[in-house]
Amino acid sequence: MRETAEELLGPDDGPGVLPPSSPELRHLTSVLRGHLDLLVPEVERQAHRLSEESVLRYCALACVGEARRKLSAEPCRRYGGEVGHARRLARVLRALCDHYEALAQHLTVTSNQSPVRWQDE
Repeated sequence: MRETAEELLGPDDGPGVLPPSSPELRHLTSVLRGHLDLLVPEVERQAHRLSEESVLRYCALACVGEARRKLSAEPCRRYGGEVGHARRLARVLRALCDHYEALAQHLTVTSNQSPVRWQDE
């Protein structure tokens, strides 16, 4: 998933990264949407396993909401057209990957009943 996002963003996440050709861009956008369709419910499910006071939960669910908004949006010339839209999807995918990994690590540590305590608990 991260590799797909990196194809559009590059290492610096800047606008200087050359966009792919139009057919490739449509393919990458479709792949990004598929990844987001898989990851959004999983991050949401994992986040709901945490207490309502958890900062980790709050941040992950905020990202889920942002991902849903970006999935429902259409490309707009004002915001970079198809390339801008694909890059926004790629950035939110990368953020969801980060949240997924943080949630997995947190839930693994707490399920093993480790003495490690997280700041948001």
